Amino acid sequence: MCGITGFFNRENAVELTIRALGILSYRGKDGTGAAGSGWVEYTDVPEKLCLPYVNNIIGHVRHTRASPTRQRQPLVYKGIFASNCEIYNWKELAATYRIDASNGPDLFVKLVEQRLHDENTNASDPIAIMQNICDALDLLQGVYAFAYWLEDVVYIARDIIGLKSLWYSSSKGFAFASERKALKSVGYTEIKELDPREVLAYDIRSGTVHRCTRDFFSIIPQHEGTFEQIAEQVQLLLENAVKVRFPDEPFGILFSGGLDSTILVYMCKKLGKIPGKDFKCYSVGLMGMQEPPDIEYARWVAQTLGFTLVVHQIDLEQVEKYLKTVVPLVEDTNVPKVGVALTMYAACKAAMEDGMRVMFSGSGADELFAGYDRHKRSTDISRDSYTDILNIYKKNTYRDDVVSMYHNIELCVPYLDKRLVEYGLRIPPQFKINAAGNKLILRRVAEKLGIPAQFTWRKKQAAQYGSRFDKAIDKLTRRAGYKTKTAYLEQYYHPDLKLGVLFSSGKDCNYAIYLMQQQSYAIECLITIKSINPDSYMFHTPNIDLAQLQAEAMGVPLIEQISQGEKETELEDLKKAIYRAKQEFGIEGVITGALYSNYQRERIERICDELGLKVFSPLWHIDQEKEMRQLLALGFRFIFSSVAAYGLSSKWVGRIITENDIEHLVKLNEKIGLNVAGEGGEFESFVVDAPMYKKRIEVREFEVIELDEYTAKAVITDAVLVDKADE
Repeated sequence: MCGITGFFNRENAVELTIRALGILSYRGKDGTGAAGSGWVEYTDVPEKLCLPYVNNIIGHVRHTRASPTRQRQPLVYKGIFASNCEIYNWKELAATYRIDASNGPDLFVKLVEQRLHDENTNASDPIAIMQNICDALDLLQGVYAFAYWLEDVVYIARDIIGLKSLWYSSSKGFAFASERKALKSVGYTEIKELDPREVLAYDIRSGTVHRCTRDFFSIIPQHEGTFEQIAEQVQLLLENAVKVRFPDEPFGILFSGGLDSTILVYMCKKLGKIPGKDFKCYSVGLMGMQEPPDIEYARWVAQTLGFTLVVHQIDLEQVEKYLKTVVPLVEDTNVPKVGVALTMYAACKAAMEDGMRVMFSGSGADELFAGYDRHKRSTDISRDSYTDILNIYKKNTYRDDVVSMYHNIELCVPYLDKRLVEYGLRIPPQFKINAAGNKLILRRVAEKLGIPAQFTWRKKQAAQYGSRFDKAIDKLTRRAGYKTKTAYLEQYYHPDLKLGVLFSSGKDCNYAIYLMQQQSYAIECLITIKSINPDSYMFHTPNIDLAQLQAEAMGVPLIEQISQGEKETELEDLKKAIYRAKQEFGIEGVITGALYSNYQRERIERICDELGLKVFSPLWHIDQEKEMRQLLALGFRFIFSSVAAYGLSSKWVGRIITENDIEHLVKLNEKIGLNVAGEGGEFESFVVDAPMYKKRIEVREFEVIELDEYTAKAVITDAVLVDKADE
């Protein structure tokens, strides 16, 4: 439980370091340290650091968990090393490589320096050093984020799934920190989250940044073997993941009464029959006349299976008090994210008051074993599980890390153990989900452990609903007179992430804009690709020239990029356009209207990863009928600009789509399997009005081109912006 930071090529590096360490001080209340070229200093709090006036510093705060083997950091050997890490196999590696080490961080830095010496690596060659670091990281089992300063180069990296957070900026010299807010507090605005698949090197002399990419997991080849054989292997890997994370003291388990946490309880009971390895489970929820579902169920499970359950219920006033801390802590006003964070915050607070310093969490099981409702609509479970794990650091792990660290609690996440993830991603999809249910292989593990069927097959709500904290936020919103929950949460933190939108003029990208604006994200620009090829694999082409009119209606700048529309090479045109948006408007992320297309989503994510941008796909796997009905209910007005499917005709193009049309599409879906939202290419759309449009578009003339009985398009030849009628 630590925090790290560093500043390079900054004249006021001393002041920045002390201020950043102050922001991070709750992550490590047992001491702090800082080091530079030829010196190191340790003290109890950041304010007492007395540092030389230098331009390059690494800083560290630590929480020892009462372990006598914990060293003060930064560690200074050939290089300077500071980390936030838990290395589970450090003793085995120390024995294998004959290294005299006292803990995980000590082992890792000595392992790297041993390899550099044995291979006679040039210490001034950052590319070679990064490769040696990558090779060393492949040997580790654990979670980590670290900085290593050797000669005139500083290297930063984190565990490949991204459970330990690390942020950086190269806008003013070079800076990094465990939390974004630490850099923001000292004046940085261009802050990026380090991709877990990268090792980054900053050359202090030249001011240049080098990167080395690490290999991620694969979904092929899929495992051979029976359902029972694979379930047995999953059980063994999960048991090992639990066992290696056992602390030498009592610990807690975040417990909702669901499948994932119940399995953890069973395994901890089975594997923890050692003095001092006892645990308590923590369940939380809103206090009221009716007990929250998760607490009610948790009591039943605890009574049936026989373990200690601590229930922490809070009233509406306490929820509001907690939110004042939680929202700025997670640096987000996304309602579901805040709801989950609130649940974890309440549980960690109760555990901290019991003296717990380690908590187990069931996070990651839904992503790895296809546990979300949207997985039921997936056409490629293996690919979706892969994408979920690949991007989990963007959605969940930072939230969980900062909330647990705030309470000086080390969060252990066995379902995201590297070996289990590597194995789990290659499980055949039919062993994860079918018409009978989801997480099939994990439910079989529960059965093999002897967990009763009523617990194994429980249908569980998301944490914010099972705890009723989402309902609490809704009540507070209405009581305070806000129109939306996001607006209510915004009083505690205003997100300042700048986003661009991949904009095609159709309903999906427009709806995605609306949803992100409702969460108070700033839309800086629209990005449109004008493909010369009408059959582009990536890009919408009907009436794309009118995207400029829609941009004017919203009052948002538009970047246009011409593309020949050739498969794969058109991605270079997309990359150029996104890069322009980053340079001209300072965007930090990209919004897509993707619904189900892995082809498009994966390629967009790859480009954004290369450019250091986040990707937001708020419509991903949304129910298609629900999307269409919500669009009309919210005031979106759109036409079909083209149709190409049995059951449709030229009569569908060029006119405003109504509720009756959606009913017809639903019937066609039931009859012939037509995608209600047109995701299969059945139709393309053009939006003429939306809630975020300041003016609406009036289509005055269009030409219908009928190619055959079921294929037609409407080419808009005259359209103008007009003032909206007073509402």
